[in-house]
Amino acid sequence: MAHANARLTVHARLLLVQRVFGDGRPVSHVAKELGVSRQCAHRWIARFRSEGALGLVDRPSSPRRVPGRTTATVEAGVLAARRELRVGRDRIAEVTGVPARTVSAILARHHMPRIHDLDPVTGTLVRASKTTTLRYERPAAGDLIHVDVKKIGRIPPGGGWRLHGRATGDTYEHKTAKIGFDYVHAAIDDHSRLAYAEILPDEK
Repeated sequence: MAHANARLTVHARLLLVQRVFGDGRPVSHVAKELGVSRQCAHRWIARFRSEGALGLVDRPSSPRRVPGRTTATVEAGVLAARRELRVGRDRIAEVTGVPARTVSAILARHHMPRIHDLDPVTGTLVRASKTTTLRYERPAAGDLIHVDVKKIGRIPPGGGWRLHGRATGDTYEHKTAKIGFDYVHAAIDDHSRLAYAEILPDEK
């Protein structure tokens, strides 16, 4: 999966490289076609020259080193206090002298369960998580298709009240006009998660 703010997917980056190196086209022309700046296109071309196809894959966005990160000894003390006292971050901060926000970051980093998910007597996890790692998936594409229909009111010609204000909809003609509905049919393949949507005039 590409980064949330990436302008190009890995496929588009390969397409960029193929058009520049394979077809011999100018980088600026290909960048305009793909909707990115010349600087962005040159960056991917340079990365492909130095690293090959692996250079077009997304890299981790986390920094390589964090000088201000809490030491392992302090983190171990926070985790030990949590296991022994079974209290929240504010109480742990008082005992260990570590800021409360840092305590929260340490607990989250080590996936420590929340207090209300633990048995107050033994400290063992007693409440199930809402998230699951179980992913159901049919073995082949087309085995199962999930279909859903969403009913949405049509927008009148020229725009509705969000564009022109609510006062424009106070007339009798506007209130009695039958605009109707659109029906968005969505289908998702269970194996590949490929999705398709189409607006149709009815639910059938």
